Amino acid sequence: MTTHERFEYYTPKENGKIVCNLCQHACELKKGQVGICGVNQNVEGVLKTLVYGHPVAVHVDPVEKKPLYHLLPNSKVLSFGTVGCNFKCPFCQNWDISQSKEVNEAVAVSPEQMVDLAIEHGARSIAYTYNEPTIFYPYAKDIGLIAKERGIKNIFVTNGFESAAMVDDMASWVDAANVDLKSWDDSYYKKVLKGGLEEVKATLKRMVERGIWVEVTTLLIEGHNDSEEQIRAMARFISQELGTHVPWHLSAFYPNYKMKAHDATKLATLLKAKAIGEEESLQYIYLGNIGVEGTTKCPHCQTLLISRNGYAEVTNHMKGDRCPACSNIIEGVWK
Repeated sequence: MTTHERFEYYTPKENGKIVCNLCQHACELKKGQVGICGVNQNVEGVLKTLVYGHPVAVHVDPVEKKPLYHLLPNSKVLSFGTVGCNFKCPFCQNWDISQSKEVNEAVAVSPEQMVDLAIEHGARSIAYTYNEPTIFYPYAKDIGLIAKERGIKNIFVTNGFESAAMVDDMASWVDAANVDLKSWDDSYYKKVLKGGLEEVKATLKRMVERGIWVEVTTLLIEGHNDSEEQIRAMARFISQELGTHVPWHLSAFYPNYKMKAHDATKLATLLKAKAIGEEESLQYIYLGNIGVEGTTKCPHCQTLLISRNGYAEVTNHMKGDRCPACSNIIEGVWK
């Protein structure tokens, strides 16, 4: 997308139909019809985002909880989400909002109010999270542009199913994204999650190319996506297609939503995946949701750069964007 082109949220078709341009589903909607996400509707030939201005969850978190380990360590982030999602993951930890389509219009927060809230709470960034932010992009962008003007970073926590045009548009205001790489099996993506692996891979590559800081999260579920073949393929993709500097967060699954009968992920499974990632030259691999401290070390000299004891205690030993011992530049968003 060239600089003079504007990203249009929908494309008008004949007979009052429209095509939603927000995600890769590209839903074609008749008048009155709602997309797969449940919250974008064709209202008289115009795309209306039904959750615009209506967050369902707003919290102040440590940025490490997103998880983002290479963006403003030990800072606060204002996190919010709405109802609705364009995926149907059976293990979703926020399924009560992501799979809901009930919009509470009594809760109304304007873009200006959301940024004011972030400033009031000392947050240095705003995270569009909890459900899939792609589906409330018109709301997110209006907030994000004001935040950017006021010196606040913008973070997308996403399943990576954005349209290519949206990713190009995001590059103008989104500083960082944590993107889920949920599996290396396209049929699993399509049949179970109702998404697509190739689309997510394309989004990840496009985000990196457009200069958005990217960290990748894989929720490891034993028997679903933890085979050595899948883990190695994911690690190799990150290393070779995105960059060895891209952080990979390996997160433990806990029984939830439609998978309450499934076992939680063992620490040994995460450690095995971490070892494979290291074999594939990934420099920053972090274990999440398992109670293990996540430290960042200089890949050049192994000096401890950032120590994390849960989310409560984060100590940053870096000098700006460099290792204090060998002056190696550490990739990330540090100011």
